[in-house]
Amino acid sequence: MTTSQPVDTQSQVFGPLVVCYDDRVLTPRPWTLVQSRWAAELAAQATTGPILELCAGAGQIGLAAAIMTGRALVQVEADPVAADYARTNAAAAGRDTQVKVRNTRIQTALAADERFSIILADPPYLPTADIARWPDDPVTAIDGGADGLDLTRVCLQVASDHLTRGGAMLLQVAGEPQVRAVAAVLETTVTLELTHLETRQHDGDRAVMLLTNGLPSRIREPLAQGARCDHKSA
Repeated sequence: MTTSQPVDTQSQVFGPLVVCYDDRVLTPRPWTLVQSRWAAELAAQATTGPILELCAGAGQIGLAAAIMTGRALVQVEADPVAADYARTNAAAAGRDTQVKVRNTRIQTALAADERFSIILADPPYLPTADIARWPDDPVTAIDGGADGLDLTRVCLQVASDHLTRGGAMLLQVAGEPQVRAVAAVLETTVTLELTHLETRQHDGDRAVMLLTNGLPSRIREPLAQGARCDHKSA
């Protein structure tokens, strides 16, 4: 990794890997490993193919999921520093040939015919008015616009357009209020062919939503039994 000035590179264990980063990118949140583990659960019944991660940051969430599942991985990250760390972390994990990092905007990152059975999305989700609470975080990594959903809406559309039939999207959100806000977006946006199946709540401010565009019945039925239930994780 090259830079014009010295940086303090840090590292932390994140599930099956050690992730490197510095203060120019969002510090990895250990709780988000729940998203990687959930992807591994779903992969056992999903169709073959690579995992897609949107707003990948330093890449640890998608990379952990790829290691757990043995799948290839496509990561999209607009920030060049974060994308560089995603490549570095993949190489350090011995996965550089199985991980492709696209340093571009998510709106233009995928070819029209690309499809994925599992999509992870980690967009910035704080309302602009709230970002001052997190002064050490890069603004672009946490600022989700006036209502916190600017990039979330884009991720939802990309997932709707690029999920295989019966695919699953795992979306990070800011707790139960944003779960309800995303559900409202799904109900009112005619171009989105996604349904909310389940939420796993970490705490009052952080959660992961499972969305689908029509899971096969063998997957949908057991998940629907716990749909919209909260699952506490450490």
